Amino acid sequence: MLMDFFRRNEIAQAPEQKASATGPVVAWQTSGRVAWSPRDTVSLTRTGFAGNPVGYRSVKLIAEAAAALPLVLQDGGQRYESHPILSLLAAPNPGQGRAELFEALYGQMLLSGDGYVEAVGGEGAAPMELHVLRSDRMSVVPGADGWPVAYEYKVGSRKHRFANPEGGQGAPICHLRNFHPQDDHYGFAPLQAAAMALDVHNAASRWSKALLDNAARPSGAIVYKGSDGAGGLSSDQYDRLVSEMESYHQGARNAGRPMLLEGGLDWKPMGYSPSDMEFQKSKEAAAREIALAFGVPPMLLGIPGDATYANYQEANRAFYRLTVLPLATRVAATVGRWLAAYTGEAVSLKPDLDQIPALAAERDAQWARVQGADFLSVAEKRRLLGLPVEGLTDGGADG
Repeated sequence: MLMDFFRRNEIAQAPEQKASATGPVVAWQTSGRVAWSPRDTVSLTRTGFAGNPVGYRSVKLIAEAAAALPLVLQDGGQRYESHPILSLLAAPNPGQGRAELFEALYGQMLLSGDGYVEAVGGEGAAPMELHVLRSDRMSVVPGADGWPVAYEYKVGSRKHRFANPEGGQGAPICHLRNFHPQDDHYGFAPLQAAAMALDVHNAASRWSKALLDNAARPSGAIVYKGSDGAGGLSSDQYDRLVSEMESYHQGARNAGRPMLLEGGLDWKPMGYSPSDMEFQKSKEAAAREIALAFGVPPMLLGIPGDATYANYQEANRAFYRLTVLPLATRVAATVGRWLAAYTGEAVSLKPDLDQIPALAAERDAQWARVQGADFLSVAEKRRLLGLPVEGLTDGGADG
């Protein structure tokens, strides 16, 4: 009890604290700091794919177009019409076909920069099934020399390790990754390059929604003037006014309802000038930046203000030439080489350019040009067109 008395006495006799007269008017500059969304794969996928129409459509457009490309398997002298690798890709697992498998693979690479394909039931021969694994759950286990010796797939507290064989033949995991200048094991996703534009676009959408909820203008101000030109509302009057404003004059349900003001209250409406509404142009510019990061012509996404290409057909041809084909060619070559390692065959998997409708005009011009070159032999012409010299074979037999 005696110690409590002394403690109370110390609190009561606190020393004086001096403060500057300008202290109350010091402005803290924390409100102006830019708040960017997280840059991890899960957060970017949520905000940039599931929560943004431009990002969603860009990923779907590339993944579906690349997955729909027909593939051909050939070696140096012959093209295969039937082959175990082609049969496996046609029905990779009970739940997916070739298009679904490759669409998931391309989508993972666009969203995270990495794609992982699991081979099931190989044991030295060709695998029985193929599955695309989620990139956000996979991690690389590097060895002493820096090269991956295993891959770990983690779901919650459970982990599964895929160990690479010593010879590198018949690896259970095919890891495809985009170029990353600052990472040795993981790829760089287009979604990461478009992250700032995604934040701007999403923020502009939220701003537009807020304006619509508020009749596209701020609510204005209610000014109180007393009888002598001064004075202020009492606490009860102020609380009542705020309550009535929230109950009868906010939200879409109360749009257009007239306001009844008592004596001394005056309504001062406020609105945005045209220059204050420039955020719509910022939103369109952010949409073009998102499309640019993915390599999709904005014209294909319906984004206004872009006249890079003369017409839709030219934009579609550029989309296939500059975005879809490089990605599909690289992925098909890697997957084909990985599957061929199980049997030791020297075969290559690539898209069949002769069956792409968007490139029909270029193909016709190339065929006519090669056909008119009389100084070339038939074998040389076939090589220029990417065809095997010995023609089409069935099951590896010479035609």
